[in-house]
Amino acid sequence: MQWYWIPEYAPRFIDGVIVTLQLLGISVVLGMLLAIPIGLVQVTGPRWLAIPARMFCTLIRGTPLLIQLWLLYYGLGSLFPMIPEIRESFLWPILRDAFPYAVLAFTLSVAGYEGEVMRGAFRGVPKGELEAARAFGMGRFTLLRRIWLPRALQNVLPTLAGEFVLTLKSTPLAATITVFDVYGVGSIVRQETYRVYEPLLFVAAIYVCLTAVIVVFFRWLERRVPRPA
Repeated sequence: MQWYWIPEYAPRFIDGVIVTLQLLGISVVLGMLLAIPIGLVQVTGPRWLAIPARMFCTLIRGTPLLIQLWLLYYGLGSLFPMIPEIRESFLWPILRDAFPYAVLAFTLSVAGYEGEVMRGAFRGVPKGELEAARAFGMGRFTLLRRIWLPRALQNVLPTLAGEFVLTLKSTPLAATITVFDVYGVGSIVRQETYRVYEPLLFVAAIYVCLTAVIVVFFRWLERRVPRPA
């Protein structure tokens, strides 16, 4: 095996890692902001919100992420150039880039999967704790902010770690729409150096390191979060 190409392509790999982390971080944050209300309305209602939330989770979980990504980029993205108002607006430099479509696709994916996880987490909080909070006179939003949501997130931390790792391992799909993340840079190395296995092994090692960081972070977070007596 030959690794002579690493110093030459190291700056590109650094940029690829940054793109991967940006894609993962933005998607996870936005996806969780959507997943929490999606999971909550499936437990509390109203019915006219719970049914669309279930349908959304079923749709996202039932279709491949690659198809969702292509539909957004090659489908929705192909419509914007035909609208003069968008082409002449300040949004065009953003909408003509592939990265926002990748972020949207991964955000919706995280929201769909984590919405189901949060549904189970909200349902798993003991009713006695909620009834005790109501007995103390807590309002609905105060109860959610101080009791229900923290306990749900506490119970679901180990599951969230696994889901975030799966999201990380899905980010190479963004390379199919010209987002040059770590895998995309590895593909460039393969094309330009004609080395097949070494770039793939190097990319795999980077993903292992990123996965290890996520796992260590969540284990540290689990130790920091107090467990109920």
